[in-house]
Amino acid sequence: MYQFFAPGGVLSRMHPAYEFRRGQLQMAQAVEQALEEKRHLIVEAGTGTGKTLAYLLPVIRSGKRVIISTGTKNLQEQLFHKDIPFLEQALFPNGEGKLNACYMKGRNNYLCRKKLYDLTDQPILSGLEEIEHYRAVAAWEKVTQTGDRAELASLPEASALWHKLDARSDTCLGQKCSSWERCFITEMHRRAMESDIIIVNHHLFFADLAIKQSSDHAPDAGILPEVAAVVFDEAHELEDVAGSHFGVSVSNMRVDELCRDVDASLQRNKLLSVSISGALKSLREHSQLFFSLLPTGDGRLAFENRREFLEENGDEFLGLQQALGRLGSELENLPSKPEEIFNFGRRAQELQVQLGFIMESEDRNTVFWIERRGGRGRGTSNVFLQATPIDVAPILKACVFEKLECAVLTSATLAVGGDFEYMRRRLGLEHVREVVLQSHFDYANQAMLYVPPDLPDPRTPQFAARAADRIRRLLEITRGRAFVLFTSYAQMNDVYHRLLGELEFPLLLQGDAPKNVLLEEFRLTPHAVLFGTSSFWQGVDVQGEQLSCVIIDRLPFAVPSDPVVAARVRAIDADGGNAFFQYQVPAAVITLKQGFGRLIRSLHDRGLLALLDNRILKKAYGRVFLESLPEYRRTTEMADVERFFGAV
Repeated sequence: MYQFFAPGGVLSRMHPAYEFRRGQLQMAQAVEQALEEKRHLIVEAGTGTGKTLAYLLPVIRSGKRVIISTGTKNLQEQLFHKDIPFLEQALFPNGEGKLNACYMKGRNNYLCRKKLYDLTDQPILSGLEEIEHYRAVAAWEKVTQTGDRAELASLPEASALWHKLDARSDTCLGQKCSSWERCFITEMHRRAMESDIIIVNHHLFFADLAIKQSSDHAPDAGILPEVAAVVFDEAHELEDVAGSHFGVSVSNMRVDELCRDVDASLQRNKLLSVSISGALKSLREHSQLFFSLLPTGDGRLAFENRREFLEENGDEFLGLQQALGRLGSELENLPSKPEEIFNFGRRAQELQVQLGFIMESEDRNTVFWIERRGGRGRGTSNVFLQATPIDVAPILKACVFEKLECAVLTSATLAVGGDFEYMRRRLGLEHVREVVLQSHFDYANQAMLYVPPDLPDPRTPQFAARAADRIRRLLEITRGRAFVLFTSYAQMNDVYHRLLGELEFPLLLQGDAPKNVLLEEFRLTPHAVLFGTSSFWQGVDVQGEQLSCVIIDRLPFAVPSDPVVAARVRAIDADGGNAFFQYQVPAAVITLKQGFGRLIRSLHDRGLLALLDNRILKKAYGRVFLESLPEYRRTTEMADVERFFGAV
């Protein structure tokens, strides 16, 4: 390891921007030791450590098959298209060897050839635009090696056509499919079986794990092969991602899609009978009625009164269950049916079982809630009934950490006050080696943290107007070049509209364009200011003077009324703990570290961090936040900010 990372070593000869990073070498040595000793490791590697090379090299040297799971597709792409080829060149300069790696995304990113061919025979396309998109996909299918929609730059992100063509497991026939040998999922699975390094994202890892744990599927139902070790990069996201995949979700959309798929298939195969048409009509009507009766509200709301709901609407619930059962029976009774019909029966039964669980289960480690999302046009609303584990630690312990030889968890933000107790408890990690590596950035000189002592509490109505005035003054000093990050859309829109026309700088607002488009516009527009919420707090990298200021409106505590957060708080308190200090504060600390981490991305970056929430100075828990942040220069004086930017 030393010969590779140290001054004068392989990396220094190969990398044009090489600089020795002690933390990178220490991390590589810790990962190598963990793999050798078959022991779990949790490592916080400060921004700029170079952690991807620090875990990739020991993984390669171990000779073991390893999954690397990342938080974002961007990091997946960086690993596969940049870091792996770089290491291949460094380790085999004469081309005498090759790294055996592959890159896998969720099934809905890939084209299903059978669906495409079925549409060719009987197109069910709406509008000229969809026909045009279909032609583009059909032409691309003849030349693509991977079937990954990312290759199709001409297909809009929100294309309704792709949903009719993707390789979701809902509609997959597996080995019984006529296109199985040429299937892109089959090919991806083959590549994974032949690879030593398999690069996935957390969503795919846990979706695959959930399928393997489900008793309804064969043990080989997943697409990820067995491995000796897993590296979880951006591991601070694991609890939320695991929770979403080990939960259950039933929606009116899923019922509609089942009806649409059955209808299309039976018409195509000339099997649509009067009785099945009746069963489909009945299912659509019962679904519409049942979902319309569910409690209403914006966004996510707890479904705590399920028992009372069933007492009042039990007939409608039973009606929907019976309609699902009737469709399943009608499909089962079809003589000499094609394989996909069996799949529809399985889907109807799965919906029945999952809906029954959500409405009737008394499982104490599950929170039941409802989410409403805007539908695609015509003012429709999609209603999701959700069941989420309150504590994923026992599940992760049993399904991941006790099954693996070695798990490496890393991120720039895992420790709270230099300690991993919060992460260990939330993720069920035991017998784990812990390492905290400081960033090699000179935070004391590169960054200033400004907290105004005079602003009102962010929870009061007076805050928005006063905060907007302070943001305007800060942006005048920094000449724009800033991210202004908020914990809610309402606050973001309020402050944005207060400042619109008040500033001479170009203002960009989250939601006006896709995230990647806004980021590119920010990078290319001198003195731009970007207003954003949670999706800009992490996984965003803008180096140089273009981003010289990050302003955060308030300490990023999770919304206490969110059903999952509220259930976790209740569970910790009921168990004799203190949810505020054991869960809410640590979670907010990690989010704040993520947000502030947008600013200093290289040794040459310099800038201002502003937190407009002075509870960090006034409340006892504020110390936990301050002790968890790097050693920024700190001030409460605007004059210091002006001097930092040479404005006076």
